[in-house]
Amino acid sequence: MGIKSYKPVTPGLRHRTGYTFEELTTDRPRKSLVAPLSKSGGRNNHGRVTSAHRGGGHKRAYRLIDFRRDKFGVPATVATIEYDPNRSSRIALLKYRDGEWRYIVAPLGLKPGDLLSSGPGSEIKVGNTLPISEIPLGTTMHNIELKRGKGGQLVRTAGGGAQLLAKEGAHAQIRMPSGEVRMVRLECLATIGQVGNLEHENISIGKAGRNRWLGKRPHSRGVAKNPHDHPMGGGEGKSSGGRHPCSAKGLLSKGRKTRRKRNITGKFILKRRK
Repeated sequence: MGIKSYKPVTPGLRHRTGYTFEELTTDRPRKSLVAPLSKSGGRNNHGRVTSAHRGGGHKRAYRLIDFRRDKFGVPATVATIEYDPNRSSRIALLKYRDGEWRYIVAPLGLKPGDLLSSGPGSEIKVGNTLPISEIPLGTTMHNIELKRGKGGQLVRTAGGGAQLLAKEGAHAQIRMPSGEVRMVRLECLATIGQVGNLEHENISIGKAGRNRWLGKRPHSRGVAKNPHDHPMGGGEGKSSGGRHPCSAKGLLSKGRKTRRKRNITGKFILKRRK
């Protein structure tokens, strides 16, 4: 897959880059695997904004993705590679031998016609899903479970890949894309390979309007606001804030610990990313 640039006939096109979409094989999702997706605009059930700078955006339909990969022993053929507006990675449509269709996150190198399987005893092959206990050390993985049967929660973004470092007792040590090393139980499932669409990180938005298409509204700096609206607002002339950077509610934004004390997975982190 490649990146294309545009002839700068307008200022917004001068630095904008986009996808060539050469790896996609269809532009229509399978109707039975599509669900409606409503927008909240960042507002809760009382109508109050709880997540700022959200709103607008192009209308989307949600593709139902199979993160569990729980059809053990039933081979599947890759039918299409498709675009998904709800995630940075591409998705692959699988047709199982029993006639069922499912979407999965498409790993790098997957092509239509490839044969995939999941479950214990599956071949060590890109796109296959196995328990971590059966995956060789040094293998690159994605869509990793944290809790057996819950489905993949880790490493699902474009270009993501985690490396299996060691197996000790009932746990495996995995190096995450961020550099963090954490322990995951050996019975949890993981998919072989790296997530595709590696060029996603090199895309240049090019203009503010493109962020509006994605549902992202403009963000105002705290120091540009009034004291009534932000702790860092006010002052004569261009003030620098006069205090440590913080959110509109006064929570420190640099260096403050945000992990909850009752978080039960924190004890499985051997090396933090910072």
